[in-house]
Amino acid sequence: MVLERTGQPLELRDLPLPTPAESELLVKVLACGVCRTDLHVFDGELPEPKLPLVPGHEIVGEVVGAGGSVTGFASGDRVGIPWLSGTCGACPYCLRGQENLCDRAVFTGYQRDGGYGEYVVADARYCFKLPDRYGNVEVAPLLCAGLIGWRSYRLAGNGARLGLYGFGAAAHILTQIAVKQGRRVYAFTRAGDDDGQEFARRMGATWAGAAGELPPESLDAAIIFAPVGELVPVALQALDKGGTLVCGGIHMSDIPSFSYRIIWGERMIRSVANLTRQDALDFLETVKAVPVRTVTCEYPLEEANRALADVRYGRIHGAAVLVIGER
Repeated sequence: MVLERTGQPLELRDLPLPTPAESELLVKVLACGVCRTDLHVFDGELPEPKLPLVPGHEIVGEVVGAGGSVTGFASGDRVGIPWLSGTCGACPYCLRGQENLCDRAVFTGYQRDGGYGEYVVADARYCFKLPDRYGNVEVAPLLCAGLIGWRSYRLAGNGARLGLYGFGAAAHILTQIAVKQGRRVYAFTRAGDDDGQEFARRMGATWAGAAGELPPESLDAAIIFAPVGELVPVALQALDKGGTLVCGGIHMSDIPSFSYRIIWGERMIRSVANLTRQDALDFLETVKAVPVRTVTCEYPLEEANRALADVRYGRIHGAAVLVIGER
């Protein structure tokens, strides 16, 4: 499924089978998650995507070929291909373990073709073997919703009271981990989304309500997954002194001005940018120990436009996944 121009529906096309370069894997795609970041690419909110483009960066597939310098992977291995697809390895950010900030980083489904198709090539150094306990569909959301959620979670600190604004794919994964680690989760959804609030409670949230409400107790930390800048002052007012607010999305609408009073008390706002390979390794080890259950809605590849629309308008709870190969 190809994006020819931003804002235009994806088109089903036959493309040549890609050939892996020296350090690349050729992967037969089995499933690919549909992420809100795909919408930001689709809408042109992320600058200068490669066009035409095959979107998708929550890729689960089987290795069917490799370049000459690839080690550590064999034909038939099941691998995950995430958002981060390459870095320079030499800049100050890369050298100090912050490759997620590399100015020359490239990203799957944005500057490189992604997983909304039957085959993809990817740099083997940025691919990961996946835990056997998860099927192809259920593991796909872990590769971005899980990874970005995990990085956001770690940057939020170790407080016991965690708020999650926007209860979608990332939040439903993160809630299970937080509860397993003894934290109380407070979930915030769109006003009137009773089904979403009930879904949050089923996933383990202590409390669920509308984003404009205050939780029954002050929060040690909050993460905003919804791309809505207006939520920043709202979430700050829910934080206790010394609390941390993490903006977990790659794009957000403008943040309105707010009174200094609601950030005073050593409250902190920080953003999350992309992920590192170490984030992926740490997270995949965590989900081996924590029995995370992903809730998914499946779509055939040719219905990718419908899947994107359902994500855009919040018509599903959990994660949307395109099924391309065997489940």
